[in-house]
Amino acid sequence: MNLTPKQLRILQLIRDHRITHGYSPTMQELANELGISKVTVFEHVEALIKKGALSREPNRARSLSICDDTLIPDEHQPLCFPLVGRIAAGYPIEKFPQSDQLRLEELFGPRVGEKAGSFALQVEGDSMRDEGILDSDYVIVERRETARNGERVVALLENGETTLKTFFRENDGRVRLQPANPDFEPIIIDDCKIQGVIIGVMRRY
Repeated sequence: MNLTPKQLRILQLIRDHRITHGYSPTMQELANELGISKVTVFEHVEALIKKGALSREPNRARSLSICDDTLIPDEHQPLCFPLVGRIAAGYPIEKFPQSDQLRLEELFGPRVGEKAGSFALQVEGDSMRDEGILDSDYVIVERRETARNGERVVALLENGETTLKTFFRENDGRVRLQPANPDFEPIIIDDCKIQGVIIGVMRRY
């Protein structure tokens, strides 16, 4: 998709605002962030809608949303490292051919049949400790608004807080956001907004 730098920035701002607030920014908020006029923002948004990158519900404020098959370039920057072997304590290294590589794009990029992009968040707290997600880790999140039972999600609560938990839809229709640490209680709520599903964890030493 051929996007101008301003159009790309608008997509990024809409995505980030929806992740942190659960709804889209207004045209004026976009204009303020970009330092351009509201009219110019409107022209860019209309162009993005025509390109199939954005959709909007008529006569409804804050209804801009990124189309499911829109891949924002900053969500798709391949990264790979040479994969030179396996190592296990007490055993020799099994050497790999020099041509092999560990491609993070293949690990964390869109899965087969899924077109949405991915983004990263840094974890604060240890409520998911027992699933190996620790404080200061980075989670790779696939941008999605729905989740299946047992998936680890980034969920926006009604009070405006965002949390990382395991998602379960109970038989009564309510949502249980389950921590992985006995020091934390499950969050039982009527509903929440799913901002994405965790597809990987990264840790830097």
